[in-house]
Amino acid sequence: MARLDKNRGQRQNDAELMPLKKTAAKGKKKGGDLLVPCLYFDRPGPQNTLRTLQIAAARAEESGIGNIVVASSSGKTGVQAAAFFPAKNLVVVTHSTGFLKPDFQELRPALRRKIEALGGKILTCQHAFGGVNRSVRKKLATYELDEIIAYTLRTLGEGAKVAIEISLMAADAGLISIQEPCIAIGGSSWGADTALLLRPANAQTFFDLRILEVLAKPHFFD
Repeated sequence: MARLDKNRGQRQNDAELMPLKKTAAKGKKKGGDLLVPCLYFDRPGPQNTLRTLQIAAARAEESGIGNIVVASSSGKTGVQAAAFFPAKNLVVVTHSTGFLKPDFQELRPALRRKIEALGGKILTCQHAFGGVNRSVRKKLATYELDEIIAYTLRTLGEGAKVAIEISLMAADAGLISIQEPCIAIGGSSWGADTALLLRPANAQTFFDLRILEVLAKPHFFD
């Protein structure tokens, strides 16, 4: 992945950025300014999953983050995340049952067992931005406030919206504390392409949530 250097108008590759990454990684924030690299993927999608997990795992170790929340519908991304975060409080958030079709849960039983065997926790519940209000949209063809919030968050990308939403869900389930920062990882339909370090909140106090760091996200998205 390359980035545009505004000072020289040239593109730099990852190798050229390594000194900056190493410098930022060594820093321990005790107050004042903090420089944290962000990787911008050329396009959104599941091809970015491993890089996203690598970046999130590295930042979790550097900053001492203990809570990790990852979106995973089939369970594939959840299994990959469990391998990256063996000593963390990993919460894998699935689609709600019935999201795709009535009485159907997309999480594959075999992948569920793998995630749990690796120490991950699985959360299946109502979506923070698409519960009862979504039935109003489906029945009456009008949008309610939660889905308007979701569309607003998508201005940062689908993965950012997902990351924020699953952190609310995990907090409401009592699987992460709102007193501690967490890393939330989401994707654009499948896989992972966005990682945020944030201070979570409960859904009823949504506006207390704070995005502290953007670790990775697509540079371009539709």
